[in-house]
Order: sequence, then C-alpha cells, then structure tokens
Amino acid sequence: MSSMSRRYRQGVSNRRAIINERDSLHVDLQLTGSDAGVEASNHPEQAVSEVNPKGLPDWSNLKVIHRNTLPPRSHFHLYNTEEDAILGDVANKSRAALLSGTWGFHLSTSPFKGPRDFYEPNFDHGDWKLIQVPGMWQCQGFGKGPQYTNVNYPFPVDPPHVPYDDNECGRYILRFEVPDRLKDGSHWRLRFEGVDSAFTVWVNGREVGYSQGSRNPSEFDVSDFIQIDCENTLCVEVYQRCDGSYIEDQDQWWLSGIFRDVWLHSFPSSHFEDFHIQTLLDDDYLDADLVVDVTVNEPGEAVSMKLLGREGKTVTDQKQSLDTNKVRFQYRMSKPEKWTAETPYLYTLIIRLGDVCVAQKVGFRRTELIKGIFCVNGSPIKIRGVNRHEHNAESGRTVPYRALLQDFAIMRSFGINAIRTCHYINDPKFYELADVLGFWVLDEADLECHGFEMVGGKPASYLSDNPDWKEAYVDRALQMVMRDKNHPSIIMWSLGNEAFYGRNHQAMYDEIKKIDATRLIHYEGDQKAQTADIFSRMYTPVDQMIRHAEEKEWKKPFVMCEYAHAMGNGPGAIQEYVEAFYKYPRLMGGFVWEWANHGLLTETKDGQKFYGYGGDFGDDPNDYNFVMDGLCDSQHFPGPGLSEYSKAIEPVQVLGIDGNQVKIINRYDFLTLDHLECYWEVISDRAQYIGRNITIPPGVKPHTEATLSIGGILTTLSTEAWLQLNFTVRADSKWAPPNHVVARGQVQLSPPKSLQLIKTLTPPSQTNHPLIQRKNDFIYATIASGTTFGFDINTGTLSSLTQASDPQLNLLTVPFTLDFYRALTDNDRGGPFGKQWLESRLHQTRSHFREIRIEETDAACTIVVKSRVAPPVLAWSVDTTTTYTITPAHCSIRVQARPQGRLLPETFARFGLTFGLRSIRIVEWFGRGPQESYADKKQSQLINTWGWAANSMFYEFEFPQESGNRTDIRWVELREQWGGDEEGRLLRARFGDHKGASFTVMPYTTEDIDECTHPHELRARKRDDHIVRLDWYHHGLGTGSCGPATLPKYQLRTDREFDVELLLD
Repeated sequence: MSSMSRRYRQGVSNRRAIINERDSLHVDLQLTGSDAGVEASNHPEQAVSEVNPKGLPDWSNLKVIHRNTLPPRSHFHLYNTEEDAILGDVANKSRAALLSGTWGFHLSTSPFKGPRDFYEPNFDHGDWKLIQVPGMWQCQGFGKGPQYTNVNYPFPVDPPHVPYDDNECGRYILRFEVPDRLKDGSHWRLRFEGVDSAFTVWVNGREVGYSQGSRNPSEFDVSDFIQIDCENTLCVEVYQRCDGSYIEDQDQWWLSGIFRDVWLHSFPSSHFEDFHIQTLLDDDYLDADLVVDVTVNEPGEAVSMKLLGREGKTVTDQKQSLDTNKVRFQYRMSKPEKWTAETPYLYTLIIRLGDVCVAQKVGFRRTELIKGIFCVNGSPIKIRGVNRHEHNAESGRTVPYRALLQDFAIMRSFGINAIRTCHYINDPKFYELADVLGFWVLDEADLECHGFEMVGGKPASYLSDNPDWKEAYVDRALQMVMRDKNHPSIIMWSLGNEAFYGRNHQAMYDEIKKIDATRLIHYEGDQKAQTADIFSRMYTPVDQMIRHAEEKEWKKPFVMCEYAHAMGNGPGAIQEYVEAFYKYPRLMGGFVWEWANHGLLTETKDGQKFYGYGGDFGDDPNDYNFVMDGLCDSQHFPGPGLSEYSKAIEPVQVLGIDGNQVKIINRYDFLTLDHLECYWEVISDRAQYIGRNITIPPGVKPHTEATLSIGGILTTLSTEAWLQLNFTVRADSKWAPPNHVVARGQVQLSPPKSLQLIKTLTPPSQTNHPLIQRKNDFIYATIASGTTFGFDINTGTLSSLTQASDPQLNLLTVPFTLDFYRALTDNDRGGPFGKQWLESRLHQTRSHFREIRIEETDAACTIVVKSRVAPPVLAWSVDTTTTYTITPAHCSIRVQARPQGRLLPETFARFGLTFGLRSIRIVEWFGRGPQESYADKKQSQLINTWGWAANSMFYEFEFPQESGNRTDIRWVELREQWGGDEEGRLLRARFGDHKGASFTVMPYTTEDIDECTHPHELRARKRDDHIVRLDWYHHGLGTGSCGPATLPKYQLRTDREFDVELLLD
C-alpha cells in the first residue's frame, strides 16, 4: 500500500483530505478513511492515508498494450525432421507442447477482489473449480453470463478506462511438466493464441508479462522461468474488460477467457524468428519469383530452403550461410501452378536451420487492380462470399476443429468462394484450411468501436482520429499481418469494422504496406476511399449500388462487405444483387451477412433446451435477437436462405431456350466447364421423364456464354412441362468431389392450364348437378366425389366440409375467411411494412357479413356473399364479393375485392383464404419445392410434384416467425395418406395458371407465432389440426431487418382491385 502526505484544511464542522494526484494514479482511486480518520484525530500534524490501487492497472492504461511480449511473427511450429514437418502432426511431432485441457479456475467480480496472491508458490488451489481451456467462462457456468450487444458498450463509456468494480476476473492455474521430447531446447516460449480481453502471466511464482488484444496471439519468452526437470506452475489472470475493449465492440456476445490454444514452444539455441513468403508473378502471369525472407535469432548456421510440388517432387533446393540474422532466398519459377479459390494448388516450402525445420504451404497468385477492376492472376473475380464470426452454440468463440471443418464443407457444397473474418483475425487453423480447400479471404483486424455512435459528439474523435490511440490501432494491424502474411487465401487486408474513420486508420494502412505491398487494403468506414484501396459499402440498395457501378470515372472497385442481411425468414431479392455483380465490371461481389446464428445453448427451468439470444441470460442492455441473423442456424445447419443464396451464385446459370438450343453462362472465374457433365429431364404434373447426357462444348471460358443442343425432347406437350438441366462434377475432376451437383436450372417448355380450361376438361360424373340440402341455417352442397361443402347462411362463410366416408365429421376446425396478414418476420419488424401492418391493425381484420344470395340451376348452385373486411378502431376496409359456384365436379371460389378508406395500409402481407382442417397427414403439390419459397426467395426451389409430411411443412426459425410458404403452385392436396387419386384426399385446391399462387400448412395460428419468442414456447401451442392458407398473392420478404425492405416489384400493393378464383374438390 502506498501513503501520501496530506494537508488538512479545518472547516467549521468537518475535515476533508486533499489528494495531490500523481500521473500514475487513475481518477477512480479510492481513499480508505477509517484508519486515516483515527490517525488524524490523534496526530493531526502527521496524517497517513492509504490509496488503492497503488498505480494505474495495465488493463486500464492506454500506454500499456503489451509488457514483455515477443515481437509478432508468422504462425508456425518447429519440427526435428523434414518428414515430420511435412506431415504436420503438431500435437505429437512438433517442438511444442499443447497446454490446453483442464485447468483450475477461480472467478471474482473484480481484479481487486479474490485471491490476488494466487500465483505464489505456496498458494493452496485445492478448492478451486475446474474449467476447460480453451473456453469462455460464461459458457461454462461462471460469472454473470453472456451478454449480447450490437452497438452499445455494456459498461459506462470513459475511454480508456473501464470500471474497476464491474470487471470480472478469471484466475487460472495449470501445473505441467515439460515433455521429454522437448527438453533439448534452449529457448522456451509461452504462446497464447487468444485471450479475451487481457491477461497477466506468472510462471513458478514470477511475473512474466501482460498482453491485450483478444483475438490476437501473445507470446512470451519464459526461458528464465521454466524448470525443465520439475513440475511447473502456470498462473494466468484474465480481465473481462480492459482499455482494449473499446476497440473490440463487435456485433457478438461479450464473452471472456482463454478461448484459443496455449502452447509451450521449445526452440534450440539457433532458431527461426520469422519468415515471409512472396510469390511475385510476372506481368504475363506465367512465370514467378519465389521470394523468401528468413529472420533468425543470431547469425552463424546456414539456412536451407526447399520447395516441393504437390506430389512431393523437389522443385528447388537452396542453402545460404548467414552473416547477419536475415537472409533472402529467391527462385525464378517457370510456369508454376497457380493458386486460386477454384484451383487451390499448393506447394510445400521447407526451411531448415541447424537441427530444426518448418513447413509452410505456398500458393502462387497475384492480386491487383487492372484498370480499376479487382483481379487475381490477371483475371477479374467475383466474390460470392459470407461474413463468418467464430461461434459455437455450446462454447462461444471457442470453435472445435470439427465444427470449423463442417463450416468449410457446407460452404463448398453451397458454392461459396469467399469469407470475411468479421471482425477479427480467426484461429490459425482457419487459414490453413482456406489455403487447402480454396477460399478467398478478407482478413480483418480485431477492431471496432461502433458504440461511440451512441454517446454524442463526433464518434471518430474519441478513438479513430485521436492520436493517443494510434499505437493501439497500429498494433491491431501489425498483429494481423505479421501472423497471417504467408497465406495465399488472404487476398485483402481489412482495417477493422464500424470504427468510423480517422488518422489512425491511415497509420494502420501505412504500417501494413511497409510489411506487405502485395495485397489491397479494405475498410468500409473510409466511405470516400481516401485511404482504402477499394470502395466498400454495407446494405446499399441494389439501385444505389448500380449507380456506383455506372459512374463514368472510377479508379477503385466496389465491394459489398455486408449485404443481404440473412435474419430470420430471408434474405429476399438476393438474385438482383448477384446479377448486378456480373453485369458491371466495377462490382467485385459481396459478403452476405452472415454465415450463422449466434444462439447459445441454454435451457428453461424445466429442462427444455433452446438457443438463447440477447436478454435470455439476464443481460441488460442487450440487442435481443439481432444476433440470430445467419444463413445457418445456431448449430450451423443450413437454412432456407442458404439454399437461395447458393442458387443465385451457382457457377453455371441457364439463361433460356430457343427450340432445342439452351443458352448457359459459365460463372467460374478460372475454370472452363470441362470438369462438368450435364443431363436433362422433363418435369410435368406427377410425371418426370429422365433424358440423357448433353455434350457441353469444350473450353467454355469463364464469364462467357455457350449453347447446348438438346435432342429427344418431347415437342407435343399437352400439359405444363419444364426442362431441367443438372450439372455435376465428372469423376476425373481434380478440384471437386465427383458427382457433386454444382448447378440446376429450369426453363418452361409449355404453360399451365387456365382455370377456365380445367373446368371444361372435368371428367363427366354420374350426376349433372350437385346435391343441395338445407338444414339449421346451413346450405349443404355435395359434389360427385362425395365431398360436401356447408355454408352458414347467417354469416356467409364456408364453415363445414365433410366426406361420404364420415358424413358426421366436419373436417373444418376454423371456417374459411379472407385474410391479409401473416405472422411477422424479422424483416417485417425491422422494415417499414410490419410496423404499418400493426399500426393499421391488419392482424385484427374480420369479415363482416352484409348479404347472401343463393341461386340454384340444373347444373350448379351459386352463393354470392357480400362482406366488408375491416379492423376495429379504424375506417379502412376491403369491400368483397365472394361467389361460390358448386358444380358436380368442384366448388369454385371467386373473390372480387376493393380496398378503400383512410389509413389503408400501403401493402398487405397476403391476399388469400385461411381455414383450419383436421386429419391432415400428407401435403402434395405441383409447384416450387421442396423447401419454402416466396416471391423474392424462390429461385432455389424447382418446379415439380412434391410431397411432405404435414408437420414438416413449417420451418422452425430460432425466433418464431412466418415460414413454410410454397409459391408458384398449380394445385395442392391435403391428404390423410400418400397417393395421386381421390382416395386419402381431404381437399384439393387448384389455381390454374394464376401467377404467384401459394399455400401454407402449419400447426399454429399467426397469433401463436407472433406471441412466442422461442421455438419451445411455440411448440407448446402446437395444434391437433392444421391452419391452411391458400393465397393468390403474397408480399415478398426483403431484408428490412438491416437493409432494403421488400423491393417494389415484390410488394403486394393495396392501390388496386382484386379479382381471383380457385377450385376446391
């Protein structure tokens, strides 16, 4: 404890201490007054006070980013033999010991509370709990729990200071022995791949150092601390928050702990410090210079460099002696195999110094701007990417290797070619896999300070344009580039995300260019691209993006670093973006936001497991379910949105047909179509004709069109038919698994039948008119199949449906009603339409009966009902005339409607019929499927005859909302059992050639869905019957949760009249 001299000023009724603050003290220092007060009263001339803490803690000191850490370097492991280095068995063969596993753990609410002397050699840790490293302590039951914010800081904003009393402190203890295979080392390094957010390290009771930068590695020289032949004690004190937390305000969970691996490296007396590999292709993109700069700890021993081809053949083998600690190898290579995301050819580089060596994969590629167009190896590329956070539903930012592999495998299978590491550098294993599997990577620095948008003033002035923060910013750039510079998959660096723009970004840019001049630098916050090498935008509407693309004078390309916000049911209208990417050379493509939901596995009090979001863990403030915005769910299983994105970015697109000539386009960036084969089939109503292979013209160049000649297609088709082309990988392909389907396309061969034609084609029945009966204010009409439709004369509603097999059982549980509402999607809530629907009480409309007219003829019974559909409180309405025409074959429902009145909403969610039906087991339909589809999210769903179990039709999003619609349908059958005839059919609806017809079958009402906020709550309301919707029109989805709302062409406008019809039987 420190004491300071004080002078006292005597007041009338009290005394107060005046502290002469020193520079090393923080403004939040506390004066403890009890002892000091006693001393002052007894010895007023010689007062003593106590101040805690003694000085400004490292974690609240902007001038301390690292203490006693080694300079950043490339990520590598040393091996004793070349064979071991090539094999890459890090855990068993490298000169490093993995210290991850089970550690002792203690958590306190502040670094100033709890066992602060826990690192002392004689400290008893016997009663400490256990924790897994790597891991986040909130995900293992410690602390206040996870907290989610998108923008806001979850603590009082006072940069660079964080609260002393609200800063959880995790203390870790591990005892370990040095493995025998590593004891021949002379230098020992302790490397932490990631610790959130800052930490201090002790080894064997002695303090080693301090570091911060959560997603960046930290390495310490512990040569003077390690005991080679004895047990060692490693103690780590981790701070939930530090001054660095102000630039780690990414849109994700706030989680803490040692969340990546911890390694003990054993280096010999002469060893590598770092190496930098560059592959410099010439201007013809044929030959290249391989340049390898090696830094060692001391001159003396010779260094050798060997390059191996993919098959293990030696390409070059060189050796140089060292007069200094740096050496450069250079080799002119004739026509090396080029690395691209489509052809990820890797060489293996072996560097040896004395008795140790290191292996690094090398890809020959060059990135640059050619006349302002982003090119790799001289060819323009299009980014078909995603933003990917590191997240696991059970372990937070600690992502198991198998989960990382799963992500990559799914991305490859769905055609994704690029990843933005939002918004920090990822685990080193990520880049190794990206190199091997082939992905373009936008590597982003661990930097975001979005929260200053909320505190007033100029946001950039706090940090980004504040010279006091320059070192902290530059450190983030330096850590990124130094670690990751040798990976061919990385084609751009990014200066971070949503940190506004200021002088410190320029300093980051300059530092990166000193190290690596071969890559472009991205930063979206630099809106005018003053510093950045490319223009970047988020969530720009398509039309605005196209205006950028059509500018006459431009020198830098344009990328959508975030677009098509994939929250909940969506994204809508992604096809429009992708088509623009390929139309305009300036557009590089984009990264969809984002790859997967961030739900964390938790459970209710009664043990029901679910994936929680903001607020589910008592966290306040929080941003609710905005963390659930991925193409995949929280377990990283693909969702419907991923299917739609995959369809939009397929590498082969079918453009159209003329006779037997089908036009296609190759959207690969480097490959021809020679590795693919194609076969065709014809799809029609309950029929599918398998054709044969089609010859793809050889050598179809990237981004060019080709024509396929198809023989044997049926030319006389009496029903609607579609030609489907399937493109699969040939068995001899080098870069993709054989038989994998990379693209499918359909073109229409013949149109559907109109309802009028269907009526005339109805097969003859034994009776010429329906059977009409009146009973208890109902009129019943029975058609030839035995189905009886019952109408309530007092309300004008179709309220009863029975079949001959059980005429007493009314299959309808909810009468037919005209409906304009759907349960709100996240995009509805976030955009203008959902708000307007609620304000206009669209969800509360009812049909108010005004008149019914019944007319019977020899051939039919006609029931005409006039109604006014309207909500309470307001004056707008929809005046409707519904005409039911019952013939021996069917019941026709024609609706004529005119929306009118003040405060009429600009759009409806849908226009169709809603009713409840019991006994549905199977749903069959002809239209788009098998997954859900909407007006602006349907291209991935192909026309065919589909059948699903009724209870599988509703897709369960992790935040309940509208789902399960199927669009562009001709008919739908609600059935008790499978089949294509009347047996087992409860009800069939036919729309004829009406464009955009759709249906939904779900065991919930819209009210159930709107009121529930988690799937388990919704499942508790599951009905025995099903709610069925038959819609003539359905409003599109858009991306209004964060981005453009539904495009005008997909909106269901109300400034029109409706006249629609369907047939029931």
